[in-house]
Amino acid sequence: MGMIMSFMGKGMPSAQLLNLLIGTLYKQFMDKRIDNFDDFHIAILDIFNTVNSALPGKHYDVPSRKEVEECFANWKESPESERKKKFVEFMKDKVKVNKLDDYTVIAGILTPPAAMAAKKAGENVPQLKMIKAVPDVLFVPSVTVLALMSAKLSRKMFMGKLGNSTS
Repeated sequence: MGMIMSFMGKGMPSAQLLNLLIGTLYKQFMDKRIDNFDDFHIAILDIFNTVNSALPGKHYDVPSRKEVEECFANWKESPESERKKKFVEFMKDKVKVNKLDDYTVIAGILTPPAAMAAKKAGENVPQLKMIKAVPDVLFVPSVTVLALMSAKLSRKMFMGKLGNSTS
């Protein structure tokens, strides 16, 4: 079994796989009619939507609008023969894997036991007696999802404020 798994990683070098993937994406990109920046931006977003929905684990962050505008300007100025090269350079340079931050991971790990403890404590409070009616199997995942969403949103808001103050 170990031999089979070791051969799987050596089947096709990652550079060839990346070139194949980017070539396929460029073909999909060129199938769309691109007359202006909005068409270009929609085509880029469609590529990311396709990739992120097809891959189960990793998701990729979309480059900022400013980066896409710069790419569009370079792409539009280039002759037809150079456009694929510009697109490939853009995808290799600007596309980054979406990473979980530590706060989201910590919230995901600590929230379920905290939710159970809060539910048990809340069952003894007269004003919260209705909490007994909610099954644990619904309460814990709901609280966990809400905690993850709030951690992610608060982190994005915090990073957004920092990003605006430095520019």
